[in-house]
Amino acid sequence: MQQNRRHTAGLALAALLGSTGLAWADSSTQDELDALRARVDALEAQKAANSGPGDFRIGGTTLDFYGYIKSDFFYDFDFVQGDTAFVNAIGEPGNATDGQFGATVRQSRFGLRTSTQTDIGELKAQLELDLFASGGRADLRLRHANIQIGDNWTIGQTWTNFMPLSHYPTSVEFNGPVGITFARVPQIRYTGNAGNGLQYSFSLEESNTTSSDPVITGAVSYTGDRFSARAAVLGGNVTVGGVEVDQTGFTASGGLTPWQGGLIQATFTTGEALGPLFIGGGSAIVGGQANDVDGYTLEFRQDVGSDWNFGIGYGREEYDLPSSTGTLNFTELETLHVNAFYSPTDNLTFGAEYIFGERTSSTGATVNGDRVQFSAQLNF
Repeated sequence: MQQNRRHTAGLALAALLGSTGLAWADSSTQDELDALRARVDALEAQKAANSGPGDFRIGGTTLDFYGYIKSDFFYDFDFVQGDTAFVNAIGEPGNATDGQFGATVRQSRFGLRTSTQTDIGELKAQLELDLFASGGRADLRLRHANIQIGDNWTIGQTWTNFMPLSHYPTSVEFNGPVGITFARVPQIRYTGNAGNGLQYSFSLEESNTTSSDPVITGAVSYTGDRFSARAAVLGGNVTVGGVEVDQTGFTASGGLTPWQGGLIQATFTTGEALGPLFIGGGSAIVGGQANDVDGYTLEFRQDVGSDWNFGIGYGREEYDLPSSTGTLNFTELETLHVNAFYSPTDNLTFGAEYIFGERTSSTGATVNGDRVQFSAQLNF
């Protein structure tokens, strides 16, 4: 890159010196001056066309490397929840504690994006990994692996089209509030633009549950200057213990910027056999029946100056039938995240968060737990 800059600067200097010398010559040398200037302009245009956005270029493909290093430090007051604030762990006898400190770097991630101009349009690719492998180990885990053809087609693994990603609450800890769906699955998706801020999409996806059939989704969204909204539907089936039930879902979400630096957003999701898609991970089938569930999130955020951001996020999941991810069951899960972020530079952010979680069993008994968490994140 610096070699190209030096080469271009040299040509520009040559043009300047040439014009100085040619100024003493007669008008017959004007053609030579024009030709030299044209050559410099052509080289500048070629340099701009070959550079484009991206960290590196290989042939006709531009490569962008991105990601962040993140360190988290947390303290569980009542029940050990692990590297993430997993509300289902609250109340489990084996997780009871008088206080336990923990730390992790497993949320750190690394990604690569590519872009290639072809006869059929721009081809893009994404490959992203983090360290959240199963079993609590800091091993590599695949997050995204997909290709995009033009502005319409996405093929590979990415966020499910059913998920209200644009209105997902912000948190220091990895999961965020309960009450919202969260999944990355292999899929084929078509996205279209209807103009005036309207966009629609359809997808054929691998099921995030135990099913031999695909999931079909559809979504429509609107993005304006101060308001955004999205709605999506999902249809498929789930099989557990030889019992198959329909899986259906509807989600609606919206965001509003009522004043400078302020944000209010909410999500609502309802359906049958949707539990495995939610942060709380409720059961899809209980006693041979589809388990209906409703989920809600609500968030308020405010920028204070250019360096600080404060927020509060609430989430809730309500199941018709008791789910169990341990020795106890639950019919309701509830969380509250109160956080603050400080960014002394564009790529460095410090975060602090208080997290409250509550779990309600089928008998109506409730148990809760508290957690505080701090983080340092450097983006690249």
